[in-house]
Amino acid sequence: MNIKDIENKRIAVLLSGGVDSSVVVYEFARMGLHPDCFYIKIGPEEQEEWDCSSEEDLEMATAVSHKYGCKLEVIDCHKEYWDQVTKYTMDKVRAGLTPNPDVMCNRLIKFGAFDEKRGHDYDLIATGHYAMTEIDADGYKWLCTSPDPVKDQTDFLAQIADWQLKKALFPIGHYVKDEVRVIAEREHLVNAKRKDSQGICFLGKINYNDYIRRYLGEQLGDVIEFETGKRIGEHKGLWFHTIGQRKGMGFGGGPWFVVKKDVDHNILYVSHGYDPETAYKADFPVKDFHFLTKEMQPTEVTFKIRHTPEYHPATLEWTSPNECIVHSKDKIHGVAPGQFCVVYDENHHHCIGSGEITI
Repeated sequence: MNIKDIENKRIAVLLSGGVDSSVVVYEFARMGLHPDCFYIKIGPEEQEEWDCSSEEDLEMATAVSHKYGCKLEVIDCHKEYWDQVTKYTMDKVRAGLTPNPDVMCNRLIKFGAFDEKRGHDYDLIATGHYAMTEIDADGYKWLCTSPDPVKDQTDFLAQIADWQLKKALFPIGHYVKDEVRVIAEREHLVNAKRKDSQGICFLGKINYNDYIRRYLGEQLGDVIEFETGKRIGEHKGLWFHTIGQRKGMGFGGGPWFVVKKDVDHNILYVSHGYDPETAYKADFPVKDFHFLTKEMQPTEVTFKIRHTPEYHPATLEWTSPNECIVHSKDKIHGVAPGQFCVVYDENHHHCIGSGEITI
């Protein structure tokens, strides 16, 4: 982050109450800048049903903004979150797919609804994501990976629009997490030792299955062994299971893998053993590919299908401008329709974009 590039810009910081976005405010303050801070409020629909940490988050955000002499404004995106992100999530899981609410939260809320409400008054929107950006010789702005492979969050940003990327600023993206913690402790930030959030974006301690049950309820159905057709138990709803799942199944004689979901007949297919061949795929189609920076048809790439440190080498076979078949060098575990396949260059430096796996 070069001060010459930002000193005359109107900057909004999305301050969550966590340590990462708090260090973002510090990064500006050490340059003598005092950007406006915003806390996005997403409350659960029925407070008495949820264990929510939003009150503590706001207290932390308030303390940090005051420490560095920044204004803090609370922006209520409650309706937008439940109308847009929740609708996307429930529509996908009802169809037997595996959605990623956090990916759509960045596109629809942090860089979407916020921009409509307040962000449009600012040139740049800064967040605590572990990601970087670069502008190439032709003036194109690229989303680039963080040096911390475990914390890198480019996969969560791979669906944001090009105009959103142009406004995005990631002041701590060049750090690894341990460095951010050291800065927070050195600067005596109130949340220096606070644990990272592990839940769904904005929903605090709400369990994902409880979140789904709240909207879709339960729908009992048969669990069938894939190889033999033998019934081994009953599931409470296909939406509580994902392809490749091997934990929390609750069936005897395990371990079991989820290998297929028959939505029409409400049947969950599982396979016995740790590494059944049916749980791995090397080739799968991707639709509705979203290009972050510019449309292109790369062939030799790397990719990931879930939030892990590993990038998998692959060749892309383009069947249309926005559809391709991924030919992975290695077989990948747990490839599921509805997941985003996030595509990078061969050196997994530039994030090219992402599309939805269809199978």
